[in-house]
Amino acid sequence: MHFDHSPKVLALQSRLQEFFERHIEPREREFFAEIEANRRAGNAWQPTRLVESLKAEARAAGLWNLFLPRSSRAPEGLSNLEYAPLCEIMGRVSWAAEVFNCSAPDTGNMETLERYGSEAQKARWLEPMLRGEIRSAFLMTEPEVASSDATNIECRIEREGDHYRINGRKWWSSGAGDPRCAVYIVMGKTDPAAECHAQQSMILVPADTPGITVKRPLSVFGYDDAPHGHMEIELRDVRVPLDHILLGEGRGFEIAQGRLGPGRIHHCMRSIGAAERALALMCQRAAQRVAFGKTLAQQTVTQERIAEARCRIEQARLLTLKAAYMMDTVGNKGAKAEIAMIKIVAPNMALQVIDWAMQVFGGMGVSEDTPLAMMWAHQRTLRLADGPDEVHRNALAKLELARYLQPQSPAPDMPVTRGC
Repeated sequence: MHFDHSPKVLALQSRLQEFFERHIEPREREFFAEIEANRRAGNAWQPTRLVESLKAEARAAGLWNLFLPRSSRAPEGLSNLEYAPLCEIMGRVSWAAEVFNCSAPDTGNMETLERYGSEAQKARWLEPMLRGEIRSAFLMTEPEVASSDATNIECRIEREGDHYRINGRKWWSSGAGDPRCAVYIVMGKTDPAAECHAQQSMILVPADTPGITVKRPLSVFGYDDAPHGHMEIELRDVRVPLDHILLGEGRGFEIAQGRLGPGRIHHCMRSIGAAERALALMCQRAAQRVAFGKTLAQQTVTQERIAEARCRIEQARLLTLKAAYMMDTVGNKGAKAEIAMIKIVAPNMALQVIDWAMQVFGGMGVSEDTPLAMMWAHQRTLRLADGPDEVHRNALAKLELARYLQPQSPAPDMPVTRGC
């Protein structure tokens, strides 16, 4: 395996870094100030002028739709391995990925449409999403069941004549608060009597379809993540045409396997970027702050944590690159062990590095005077999003044990759980 970046990727990396230094990092507070102004005016749930203006700059710089490989509709799309160092840079600032049309859940939904959508579905939904004209949400998790086991899903998708009727309740539907959210990808059961993994289907539901009620936004440690948010949504007798089904009835798990692999590794790439930023903040603060007659950087406990943080970031980065390489060469299913490993490792690594940075900042570290508290909240959420740690560890252990036990059953697929 060779992880050297090609001249093309090095050039993109340089341009993206320059873009960050000029347009994003200096304006981070401006972004949150605009949201607060919108909130005081009575509506935090609207796109920010700042991000919309930066999108035009990003497109002009050729930094657009970099995440989507092998698509004629997005010729600028990179392989997973090529995208990794760029996605890492985007992860340094929580809202940055949207500037480049590379943010969740849209990236996962666009990959789903590209892989599994009909030409008509792509023309109606994928192409406007690639242009940044609309946004989307992924509705999988439900409040009444343990959604880490997606076979528990209770939402019903029933065929009635030339339509499907949908009834269910979803939550943690990321992106559904954005007024530009025009389509939901909904997972539900079309045939409860079928074999366990053939009961579920995925269907495209226009967000303005009658019968949809957005009940409330859900906060994460007090952050509502406006203007996109994570919504609880009720679908009551929602009717959509038959041609809105993705791939066909009973294919929901198959689609989920393809969707969640890239989404998981993109989260991990961004986690490494967040950890790098936390370490930089930690070092800068440690060099400036004096306690007990020495700077914090001279205290051995701080030095040990800085060294350990660097080791853990490098380890996580190498594992991420290996997983990306495997996905590019043997496919998502062939890389399921590597995807599970990095999904366990990266958020936990980032949480620890951010926590150490908070300690160096003291009380300031848990306030909103630094980005650390919000970064910690996001990384803690990732230990649940796209499958909790326990599910990935369980799947990984079964893969490992299968190498030593007598053949009994096929090795498990990657766990299917909600996308964030």
